[in-house]
Amino acid sequence: MPALLEARGLHAGYGQTKVLHGLDFQVEQGRTTTLLGANGAGKTTTLRAICGLIRPLGEVVLGGERIDRLSAEDIVRRRVGHVPDGRGTFMELTVEENLRLGAYTRRDKQGVARDFEHVFGYFPRLKERLRQQAGTLSGGEQQMLAIARALLVKPRLLLLDEPSFGLAPLIVQDIFRILERVRADEGLSILLVEQNSSVALDFADHAYLLETGRIVVSGPAAELRKDEAVRRAYLGY
Repeated sequence: MPALLEARGLHAGYGQTKVLHGLDFQVEQGRTTTLLGANGAGKTTTLRAICGLIRPLGEVVLGGERIDRLSAEDIVRRRVGHVPDGRGTFMELTVEENLRLGAYTRRDKQGVARDFEHVFGYFPRLKERLRQQAGTLSGGEQQMLAIARALLVKPRLLLLDEPSFGLAPLIVQDIFRILERVRADEGLSILLVEQNSSVALDFADHAYLLETGRIVVSGPAAELRKDEAVRRAYLGY
């Protein structure tokens, strides 16, 4: 299948600290790619470079267009949704206000209203808590809110950073079950960063393993899941 997203020779870091050292990877149209690796491997930095939160060197190409010199807002306008690490919930705002921030680049008010109802189909609990302060939600509900907010961009590419972090196993199962529905219904391309490598490899089509800002192994997720040497050396199970 054709690639929706391509990174070519991607370098990025923070000040004098270089984190990524020439990554080359892609996300195919309608498929899920996962980035795996230990803490500090560069996974979150990769997502931040793609969505314009930090300025990378190299090329990031979305649908044939280079986006590596665009602002974060312009990248959102090209329908890239981002669920950041830590969920990015605005704790003092209500659930509804958080969701409206997800649609802030859109001008089609009727379309936004329809999409609110659409995301409530995936996350009915959010509709029940629409007027509730986001900071009073459970961790699982906050993650649902973060995903729903990103879906209001009407993304063609969804960046997910550690959606299972801090959640009980049953909640993680619920979150990924919903993401499976979203992926099937919307035809989304997803780039997933996830510490839980077992969950990530079950969900993804393709995987890249990062070590100190470099790709050390890549291949179909199902094959990496079965590779005992890879599991022992990099995945910890």
